[in-house]
Amino acid sequence: MKNNNNYLDFVYAIKEDLSWSLNESGQVVVEMENKGFTNRIAQKFFKKPAVSHITLEGLGSFIFSSIDGKRSIYDIGLLVHDKFGDEAEPLYERLSTYMKRLDQLNFIHKVE
Repeated sequence: MKNNNNYLDFVYAIKEDLSWSLNESGQVVVEMENKGFTNRIAQKFFKKPAVSHITLEGLGSFIFSSIDGKRSIYDIGLLVHDKFGDEAEPLYERLSTYMKRLDQLNFIHKVE
């Protein structure tokens, strides 16, 4: 059976428990807690931080800030094209890959 769902029609929202902010230059900074056994060892013996601060670059920050639980990936792509123009090309291939990666990192979730 063929799946007729178009990925560009999917709507995502930022996870409610995700801690993030905008820095002085308008970039999104996500705080990611380093959990688990190996992270605890690294924190104890190698002085690794308990929380990592991940700064998203310009295009990534714009995309992340556009995720509101109402806009589809297609709609976000239109906003990206308006702001970045040809600099964002190939737009939907890059946007789809970026959204899938944010989902894998548990920064966002699909809205049903």
